[in-house]
Amino acid sequence: MAKRDPLLAAFGLRVRQQREAKGLTQEQLAERADLDRTYISDIERGSRNPGIRNVIRIARALGIPTAKLLEGVD
Repeated sequence: MAKRDPLLAAFGLRVRQQREAKGLTQEQLAERADLDRTYISDIERGSRNPGIRNVIRIARALGIPTAKLLEGVD
């Protein structure tokens, strides 16, 4: 099994925290961001490396600035 990238894991955790703080399911977030639910799940598990366009789409779907979504991911 491949080792998880700590940056991707940290970003995935941040997405999950923000999603849960907004009271959204993965499906609801995916719908708002026009992405697949499994893609959101992969991001939250740290197994997907999203492109900048999708990071921005997720932030907008959460109603937060992209910078806030990236806080603590370094």
